[in-house]
Amino acid sequence: MTTAFRKFNLTGKTALITGAAGLLGRQHAAALLESSASVVLTDINEGALASTREFLAGSADLHRIHTAVLDVSNPVSVASLSARLATESRRIDILVNNAAIDPKVTAGAGIVESSRLENFPIEQWNLQIAVGLTGAFLCSQVFGAAMAADGKGGVILSIASDLSVFSPDQRLYSKDGLPPELQPVKPITYSVIKAGLVGMTRYLATYWPERGVRANALSPGGVYTGQGDEFVTRLTSLIPLGRMAAKEEYRAAIQFLCSDASAYMNGQNIVMDGGRSAW
Repeated sequence: MTTAFRKFNLTGKTALITGAAGLLGRQHAAALLESSASVVLTDINEGALASTREFLAGSADLHRIHTAVLDVSNPVSVASLSARLATESRRIDILVNNAAIDPKVTAGAGIVESSRLENFPIEQWNLQIAVGLTGAFLCSQVFGAAMAADGKGGVILSIASDLSVFSPDQRLYSKDGLPPELQPVKPITYSVIKAGLVGMTRYLATYWPERGVRANALSPGGVYTGQGDEFVTRLTSLIPLGRMAAKEEYRAAIQFLCSDASAYMNGQNIVMDGGRSAW
């Protein structure tokens, strides 16, 4: 094993992943398990957590996989988990802020009207911000402070999006025959949250550096999950590599950003979108 390759090894490290039962959350957990870390999988959905643990058990020892129901938007829930982990002598070395509500862009009756800016419900704004941005703040506040307190440091990685650096191209979602005011759109919350995560990352990167706490963001591009042919054709025409990402393709980036392989990287937003943002 080369010296550079050894830096990817996370033996003895524990990573807490929020939203771990989601499509990419599972992949982030798999990546860290591949690098020999232990993981604490958290999600608000207990059943989905159990399913995720089973999914991961085939490729890793069960003693390295732990689960906890967590409402990232609730300060009491976050503090309670931190206290529980402390009683178990389980130090969090890596925090992956992944929890989010990803609103699907649909042209169904009543959905389009409420997703457009003019009619976007304040209830949805509050809910999505609470999970995607406030949740990342609360977890960074609690677990980041713990990383800094004992002087051992750690890594805070927030999962943003290529939409953190440019606006959604609403033409991707347009439907023939609908007037402009009824066209489906990607809601404003997604852009605000993802850009906010990048801003928070830069703040955190300069807050505890002398305590060894680093913060970076990963901004994935579009991931293929069986979307309709028309959408895929439109999106891939905007990507220099000519395709969407497979869900497994971000694993190596996760391993890099959470390990000593990136020890001198701090405060950066790594955009991994097949080159879309280069155009």
